[in-house]
Amino acid sequence: MPFSGYNNPLESTANRIESAMAELKNDRFLRALLREPVDVTPVWMMRQAGRYLPEYRATRAQAGDFLSLCKNRELACEVTLQPLERYDLDAAILFSDILTIPDAMGLGLYFEQGEGPRFRKIIRTEQDVAELPIPDAATDLDYVMAAVSEIRGALSGRVPLIGFSGSPWTLATYMVEGGSSKDFRHIKQMMYATPEVMHALLDKLAQSVTTYLNEQIRSGAQAVQIFDTWGGVLSGPMYQEFSLKYMKQIVDGLIRENEGRRVPVILFTKNGGQWLEVMAEAGADALGLDWTTNIDDARRRVGDRVALQGNMDPSVLYAPADRIRAEVADILQRFGAGNGHVFNLGHGIHQFVDPESAKVFVDAVHELSARYHG
Repeated sequence: MPFSGYNNPLESTANRIESAMAELKNDRFLRALLREPVDVTPVWMMRQAGRYLPEYRATRAQAGDFLSLCKNRELACEVTLQPLERYDLDAAILFSDILTIPDAMGLGLYFEQGEGPRFRKIIRTEQDVAELPIPDAATDLDYVMAAVSEIRGALSGRVPLIGFSGSPWTLATYMVEGGSSKDFRHIKQMMYATPEVMHALLDKLAQSVTTYLNEQIRSGAQAVQIFDTWGGVLSGPMYQEFSLKYMKQIVDGLIRENEGRRVPVILFTKNGGQWLEVMAEAGADALGLDWTTNIDDARRRVGDRVALQGNMDPSVLYAPADRIRAEVADILQRFGAGNGHVFNLGHGIHQFVDPESAKVFVDAVHELSARYHG
C-alpha cells in the first residue's frame, strides 16, 4: 500500500538533504556526466538492486511481491542500499519500476510469473486516450517520492541518487500492448493508422513523466535517467517523431539545477546506437549505450556534446574474472583518455549472475581507469 503519512518530502527533509548535498563524499558520477575531471571512471549498474543478490531476494520475500516492495519506502530504501554495501559503486538508483505512471493512471499494473509486467486495462482507442488522467506526482505517486526522500537521507551524502522513468514511447508500448511484446502489433498499428491518437497519448505521457521526474528531483534525486526500452524497434523517422520528440519535450521541462548543482539527465534508448547524433541534440547531458555500439565510435560521433554511459554486455559477467577484467580494459581503452565516461552495463544485470562477478567488474573499472585520468 502507498505510504499514507507522506505529504511533501521537501518540508520534512529539506535541511537533511541540503546538508547531505553539501557533504557529498563522492561526486564522480555527477562530474563525469557533466564531462568534468574525475580521478577514476565512475561505475554503477542498471538493476544493481536485483534478484542476483540473495539479500534482495530475502527482502522481496518479506515484502510479498515486487509491487509491494516498491510501495514500502523502508524496504525500497533497504534494497537500494544493498548493492552499495557489497560494491564500491559511484551512484545509487531509486528502487522502483518504469511503469509506475500508467499504474497511477488507473491501468492496474501487475506482474505475471514468467511474463513480466501486465496491465488489467489496455489503451486501444481515441476515447481510451482521452479518458486517461495526468497523475499528480506528489499525491498519486507519493510512495515513490517517499522512497526517494528515505533513500536520499539514508545515503547521507555517500553517493548521488538517480531517479528515473520509462520514456513516453516505452510506457505507451506497454499500455497499448497490455504488456511485453515481440511484434508490437497494436502500438505500431496505432502509430501508422491513427497517428493523431498516438501523439495525443505520447503528449499526455510526456507531461506526466516531466512532472514525475521533477517531483523526484524535488524529493532528492540528483540525476535522472529516461529508459527508452522500446525505441529501438522503430525506423529512423518514426523514432524521431514518436520517441525522441517526446523525450526532448521532457528534457526541456525538467528542473536542471537544484541544491546549487546541475541535475544531469541521461537518455538511454536500447538498440538506439544508430541515432546518437540526433539524440545528442535533445538537450540531455549524457547518452546511454548498449553493447551493440562500439564506445570509441560513439565518442567520435558525438564529440564533446554529451557524456557517454556504458556499455559492457551483461553476459560478460558469466565469464571468469580475468575475462571480465579484459572486457573492462578494452572498453576503457576504446573510450580513451579524458572526461565524460560513466561505466555501466549495456542493460540490466541478469538475475543469474554470481554476485562476486559483479564485484570483479566494479573493482576493475576503478583500478584500470586511473591511467586515463589526471
